[in-house]
Amino acid sequence: MNKLALVSLGCSKNLVDAEQMLGMLTEAGFEIVENEEDAQVLIVNTCTFIESAKNESIECILELAQYKKSGKCRALIVTGCMAQRYKEQVLTEIPEVDAVVGTNEYNKIVEIVKNIAELKNRLYCSEEPLLCENVPRLRTTAPYTAFLRIAEGCDNRCTYCVIPSIRGRYRSRRMEDILLEAQTMAEEGVRELVVIAQDTTRYGEDIYGEYRLAELLRQLCRIEKIAWVRVHYCYPELVTDALLDVFAEEEKLCNYLDIPIQHCNDAVLKRMGRRTNKKEICALIQKIRTKLPDAAIRTSLIVGFPGETEEQFAELLDFVKEMRFDRLGVFTYSREEDTPAYQLDGQIEEEEKERRQEMIMLAQSEISEELNQAKIGSVQRVLVEDRDEIIKSYYGRTYADSLDIDGKVFFKASRKLKGGTFVDVTIEQALEYDLFGRES
Repeated sequence: MNKLALVSLGCSKNLVDAEQMLGMLTEAGFEIVENEEDAQVLIVNTCTFIESAKNESIECILELAQYKKSGKCRALIVTGCMAQRYKEQVLTEIPEVDAVVGTNEYNKIVEIVKNIAELKNRLYCSEEPLLCENVPRLRTTAPYTAFLRIAEGCDNRCTYCVIPSIRGRYRSRRMEDILLEAQTMAEEGVRELVVIAQDTTRYGEDIYGEYRLAELLRQLCRIEKIAWVRVHYCYPELVTDALLDVFAEEEKLCNYLDIPIQHCNDAVLKRMGRRTNKKEICALIQKIRTKLPDAAIRTSLIVGFPGETEEQFAELLDFVKEMRFDRLGVFTYSREEDTPAYQLDGQIEEEEKERRQEMIMLAQSEISEELNQAKIGSVQRVLVEDRDEIIKSYYGRTYADSLDIDGKVFFKASRKLKGGTFVDVTIEQALEYDLFGRES
C-alpha cells in the first residue's frame, strides 16, 4: 500500500500537523496522490473545536470510507483533534476506520501505515503531550507562504474551549529550532511567514521564564529572504508596549494584529474565563491605533454564550459599531462536552444565536465596506497569489489580509506576474471585503 492521500480539516495548527505527517510519509517512500480514489491509504486529519467542525469531520470520514468499496482504498486512518477527543467512539461507531491516531502520536504515522494490515482497529492516543521537532514537512500552502508554529497546547482555560484537554498544556518551541525552520523555508522560496500558536503572546514563558515573542519576531525579521512576518492569535492581556514597539520598528512585520476578544461585556467575559475586561480592551485598541495608525485589527467574537442577555448582546453590537474593527469573525456559542460552560445555566436557542450572529455580521459588513471605500485612490503593496482567468485579473493580498480568512485585491496588469512577487496596485473600486484596481 504505497499510494496515500490526506485530507486536513480545521485550523492552521492542524494543517502543520498534516504537513509533518506528509513529510514523514514522503521521506519513508510513500507516494502522495491528490485524487482520493487512487489512494490505497486515506488519512483524515480531523477538527473538533466546535460542533460544526465535528460534523464536517464525520461527514468527511464517511465520504472517504466509500472508497473502500468504489476505489482502491485498503486502509482508512483518522488523525487529529477528533481522534484524540472521541477515540473509542470513532473506532466503534465508524467500522470502516482502521486506526485512530490522536494529536500526541501522529509522529508514529509511518510505523502505523506500514503495519496497518497487522494492527487494524488500534488506538494511538497517548495523553502525554507531544511537541514534534526535527521532522520533515511537506508544505501544502503556496510555495511563497508558510505557517510557522511556535508553540503547542494552551494554558488559558477559557470555559468554552476544549483545546487544553485535547492539545495539552502550553509548550513553547526553542527559539533556535524556530529560527532554523524559518531560515530553511526562506531558502526554499517562502516570502511570507505566518506565526501561529493557540496563544502566540505567551511564547517563551514556560521554557525561558519570560515572554519572548517580541525577541522572536525581531529575529525572524532578520532573515534576509523573508519579506513579510505576520502574527496570529495575540491574547489582549499580553499585547504589551514592548510588543507594539516591535510592530512599529520592524518593516517586515505586518501591522496586522489578530486579537481574539470574544466579547466586551464584563460579566460575559468573566463567565468565559477571560482575563480582561471592556475598559482594558478599549484602552488596548486605542493604544494600537495611536502607536500604529495603519494597523489592521482583526478579532473574533462569540454570541449566544450561556446567560448572555439581550442587553449584553446590544452592548456588544454597539461596541462593534464603535470600535470599527478592520476584520471580524463571529461564532455562535457551541456547547462542548467536557468544558465548564457546558454546565452553565441560561443556554440559548440556536435560532436566537444565529440571529445575533447575523446582526453583528451585518453591522460589520457596513463598516468593512466603508473602510474599503476609503482606500479608493490609494496605492497598496500586494503579494501576488495567482491569476483568475475567468475575470482576466490577477489577485493577491495586502499586509491587512491574511491567508484564507480575509479579502483579496483583484487587479489588472500589463505584464506577466508570478505568484510570490510583490507589486504596487492603485485601488479603483471596493466592495465589503475585496478591492479592485490595476498595477501602478
